[in-house]
Amino acid sequence: MRVVKTERAPRPIGPYSQAVRAGDFLFISGQVGMNPRTRTIVDGGIEAQTRQTFMNIKSILDAAGLSLEKVVKVTVFLEDIKDYRKMNDVYGTYFKTNPPARTTVQAQLPVSDAIVEIDAIACSA
Repeated sequence: MRVVKTERAPRPIGPYSQAVRAGDFLFISGQVGMNPRTRTIVDGGIEAQTRQTFMNIKSILDAAGLSLEKVVKVTVFLEDIKDYRKMNDVYGTYFKTNPPARTTVQAQLPVSDAIVEIDAIACSA
């Protein structure tokens, strides 16, 4: 097992890692639309937060030597399920072919002002 971390994604706000590599798998902790430099949630609603969340995920994947093409499972947590369509439109721009398995749920998010959180599992095999 190896912890993966990068300054190009937000630092954890609790006792967890940005990601953990276990064998061929990379488990990425839930990411939100937080700018890693300012440590604030980006403005612009669900679309902007979804894009920033994916920028953070891509930075973590890059630090592990992987890419979005290696993502096999995603979980999306939405503060309001009414944002599903707009989130899904942005999400689709990141997975144009062979998208990973996905679960989407409505949830109360722990980060103030965050309206979407996404975690991911990637496989290097």
